[in-house]
Amino acid sequence: MIYTAMVVYALAFIAYITEWIFGSRSRVSRTATALTAGRAGRAGTGADGREATDGTDADLESDGTEDAGDAPRGPAVTVRKGGSAKVLDRPKVVTRSSTPSRDHLPDGPGASGGDGQGDLYGRVAISLTTLAFLLHFGGVITRAVAVGRAPWANMFEFSTAFSAVAVLGFLGFLAAGRKVRWIGLPLVTTVLLDLGLAVTVLHTETDQLPPALQSVWLWIHVGLAIVCGAMFYLGMVATVAFLFRDRYESKLASGGTPGRFASSVLERMPTSVSLDKFAYRINAAIFPLWTFTIIAGAIWAENAWGRYWGWDPKEVWSLITWLGYAAYLHARATAGWRGRKAAYLAIAAFVCFLINYYGVNLFANSLHSYSGV
Repeated sequence: MIYTAMVVYALAFIAYITEWIFGSRSRVSRTATALTAGRAGRAGTGADGREATDGTDADLESDGTEDAGDAPRGPAVTVRKGGSAKVLDRPKVVTRSSTPSRDHLPDGPGASGGDGQGDLYGRVAISLTTLAFLLHFGGVITRAVAVGRAPWANMFEFSTAFSAVAVLGFLGFLAAGRKVRWIGLPLVTTVLLDLGLAVTVLHTETDQLPPALQSVWLWIHVGLAIVCGAMFYLGMVATVAFLFRDRYESKLASGGTPGRFASSVLERMPTSVSLDKFAYRINAAIFPLWTFTIIAGAIWAENAWGRYWGWDPKEVWSLITWLGYAAYLHARATAGWRGRKAAYLAIAAFVCFLINYYGVNLFANSLHSYSGV
């Protein structure tokens, strides 16, 4: 079933490519128009050079004084009086971007660029991706039945399960109404490469684990590692897209003229603000699961090898990966480190994850290294 899934993924890849090609016929310039309008609006503000943030006249504080300078205001607290009691409504929490001047930019129309034929091929691509996932997932389940255990005890099984979870996450975001169809092309490309490597280089016959590793922690520890890695991958794709889109917007804001290819592709994608928030929310949500994955691995190690932590290469790189994402989350909340600097940390953290998987398993002398690959 894995081979059949690869064929359907290849058809989906062609459909995604066709969507992007038909979408290139559209002439969208939302970003340039919005930036031009923003500059014109700032030029038309009052003599003091300030601009009301919510489009109203000068806002006044409750004591009648005017806001000082351009310092960002905190969320307002609404006071409701009911009888003799006063009720404070919880203020709305606003996530501020690293480039507030671009918060008003509209997201691109998507890979199809609003083109009817392009949108049709995009829908076909999603249908094919769904069908391929069902076949893919069926292959993972079939392997589990054949070996009588969790289907991720070696690199072949881990790779096939990893890519299946990544596709499931993508389809889940689509089902939730997120406009992430643009991820389809890089995702399917990665899945085809991952499965191709799995069935050619990493393939192993069905076998049983040593008694010490036959534990329920195989389901918990490795299963969570697969989920975390797949979601970190989606966050990494959004982060890379953010870097390209951010440079594109910066060039437009400075009066430059991006190349034709960059304008055609990047103009149809979400704004850098949207991409940054999307990647951050994924990484922030998955980070606690990665933390528990390491803890679960330590518990399993104590049961199997009699120690919680032994500075094994796999354990070390898992910790390095954890530190990488911790640094990213800290940088993302630190002024001066938001935006591109934090994005580089996120990419570096995912590279550590890949080293932990491929590098340690294939080249390091580790208790976690898989044989027969």
